[in-house]
Amino acid sequence: MENLSHLMERASLWLTLLKSPASQLQFALIAVAFVIALLLDRRLRKWVTSALGDEGRATVKSITMRGSQRLILPLAMLLVVILFKAILAANELEVWLFDILVPLLLSLAFIRITVFLIRRAYTPSPLIRAWENIISTSIWLIVALHLLGVLPDIEALLNDLAITIGDKRVSVLDVIKVTVSIAVFLIVATWLSRTLENRVMNSRHLGISMRMALSKTIKIVLLSLAVLIALNSVGFDLTVLTVFGGALGVGLGLGLQRITSNFISGMILLYDRSIRPGDVITIGDRFGWVQELRARYVVVRDRDGVETLIPNENLITSEVTSWSHSDRAVRVKIKVQISYQDDPEEAMQVILQACEHPRVLNDPPVATRLMDFGDNGMNLEARVWINDPEAGVNGVRSDINLAIWKGFKEAGITIPYPQRDVHVVSQAGLETA
Repeated sequence: MENLSHLMERASLWLTLLKSPASQLQFALIAVAFVIALLLDRRLRKWVTSALGDEGRATVKSITMRGSQRLILPLAMLLVVILFKAILAANELEVWLFDILVPLLLSLAFIRITVFLIRRAYTPSPLIRAWENIISTSIWLIVALHLLGVLPDIEALLNDLAITIGDKRVSVLDVIKVTVSIAVFLIVATWLSRTLENRVMNSRHLGISMRMALSKTIKIVLLSLAVLIALNSVGFDLTVLTVFGGALGVGLGLGLQRITSNFISGMILLYDRSIRPGDVITIGDRFGWVQELRARYVVVRDRDGVETLIPNENLITSEVTSWSHSDRAVRVKIKVQISYQDDPEEAMQVILQACEHPRVLNDPPVATRLMDFGDNGMNLEARVWINDPEAGVNGVRSDINLAIWKGFKEAGITIPYPQRDVHVVSQAGLETA
């Protein structure tokens, strides 16, 4: 309560000081400076936007110009404020408000450009843009309170607002410090992990699965270290985490078992390189190629353009057919039947010619076989190899079947219908029986 009363006294003194004519004159000039700066800001923003032009501009120029947009308003107002301050000082009038405003405007410009550069390290999104404004405004308010000399009183007041948990006293100030510390260390860790991930992903000496595994491991390790270092930096007792770890273990055993299983399965898939982005797989009745390996699931895209999210655990515990695990070459079988009245060797030559397809490999060569003698005709089979299973196999099969049909038509070879012999027993035979 003592800190609150002291803060109220300082606020009362500020209000009394602000009611003076000299202060009101400075407020009026500051309002005029803000209007002038706002007009300059709009005019210069239009010029910067037109200078950026098409989206295909150089990245460095784009970053520089967009960063400068955030400096226009505070710097324009700073110039006008300095001009008004010089006029008042020349006339021997009070300028104490301008003395406070000048460092505030400088700090605002510095904070805006710093937060903008930090945001460039992350993937742009509406959430990040919203946090950019919140962070910059919060930092600027802290600087303003420091320049006004009331920050120590506010810290003392927040420290008085506390609760006791066991033998530990936790105040609002402690919570704010922990939150800010964790946020700062997480930002640094995220930027560092993104830099290392880019280096790892651009490496030509590692496979794609190993690169993704290392990237995820680096990110997890750095973020975990960031949280631990942040807690330690504010004096948090890390031995408390042992109790938390036990509770977390119980939680994993009860409610988070499947999530943990999928996460661990995802790491296994990355490190043993059994499934890689670009692989063509069949799991259950799903056929497609692997788009992404995520921490919890794998994205598989089929020929219809539908993306299926398959939990990592399913890929570990279920049978998965990989069409491109060690070799992308896949054999396609085309079965056809001819009549017993036709020459099988001639039919096999027609099939060989029909298998001349852009996607069919010459090595291994196309093979035709007489497989067996069926009820209605002779069963032939063509065997061809392709090396692009992600494009599908039914397209090749359809084209070859169509070519076989045309070839058989020209050669007079027939594809038989099902045949059945029906023997009619006479009535006399039935009476004799």
